[in-house]
Amino acid sequence: MKGLIKPAFVLTLLLLALGELGARLFYAQKVSGRFEYGYHPSAGFVEHADGRVELFRAGGRRFYPQSFKKPRPPGTFRIMVIGDSVPRGPGLKEAYPWLVREELREHNIQAESVNLSVPGYGARRCRIVFKKVLEMDPSLIILHLNHSNEYEDEREFRRSREYQSWHPRHWPLKIFIFRRLYEVKLEKLFWRFIPEPIRVKYAKSDADVQVAASLDARQLEAWQRLVEEAAAEDVALARERNLPVLLITQCRLEPDARQSLSLNDHGLDALGKSLAGPGVYFLSMKEVFSGIPDLKSHFADTGHLKRSGHRLLAQAIFQRIMQEQVSLGLPDLKAAKGGGG
Repeated sequence: MKGLIKPAFVLTLLLLALGELGARLFYAQKVSGRFEYGYHPSAGFVEHADGRVELFRAGGRRFYPQSFKKPRPPGTFRIMVIGDSVPRGPGLKEAYPWLVREELREHNIQAESVNLSVPGYGARRCRIVFKKVLEMDPSLIILHLNHSNEYEDEREFRRSREYQSWHPRHWPLKIFIFRRLYEVKLEKLFWRFIPEPIRVKYAKSDADVQVAASLDARQLEAWQRLVEEAAAEDVALARERNLPVLLITQCRLEPDARQSLSLNDHGLDALGKSLAGPGVYFLSMKEVFSGIPDLKSHFADTGHLKRSGHRLLAQAIFQRIMQEQVSLGLPDLKAAKGGGG
């Protein structure tokens, strides 16, 4: 028996154990929730003893690094934005959550904004972030509604369930190093070294599957229902806690029958209007950008915005907030002429 256990084997096990221990000791935050792909309730949030909350990139949540006090400072209007890559924007200070804050501060309102948007997040994962935000003492939650990321949500949900399984075939993947190597193999290296005919014959890439799913009418209807159900649940949770919500509905830039570009909300405006009511407000991106002659100057592609587009949307959000300033607990600013913040 002793002859079967080679020194090299023992050394390998020792190195793996040390590597795993080092990862969990020195990179505990990044390891925490890392393989739950955004389905861990608190991944990316660190709550410090002094009441400060720090956001970082971990657990399938690529938050912009930000920090704020969990107990909202007196007199501060706190906006927390939840969504996908559209509200995330090209940079923290170039996206509409930050620009709305600047608009408010220019009108002498002590405001802060927290951008909790993550690329690829659909209804399921946005709902998890939404529930966490309810604990963070917001003055207003902005929920950006879109239904173009449900494929990514479903894919990552399957991955998270696979990692949690204790079937013997998953045991090696409980080791952080093995799991990371497994991801790299699948997502970065493996397909590069397989001949094209074999890839085509035996497998489909995520992109291929996503395109196929996006052309399936039944799948699209199912995703739309999921977005509707998740948004309704979020609104109900916020109303239970008397927390105001502003729903922003996504639109897309698409060619029409005359081959000119037009805006299509794909039914999201109807959803936003149906949920609006006491404490729940609605703003349509389609309405904000309608009538603008050169839409391409504000859209980076069919759905994402350039900085100028984020600025226009931020101004529209500011105006919507001002319409509800009394119910939101803000001072009457009708006579305000600007100023520093």
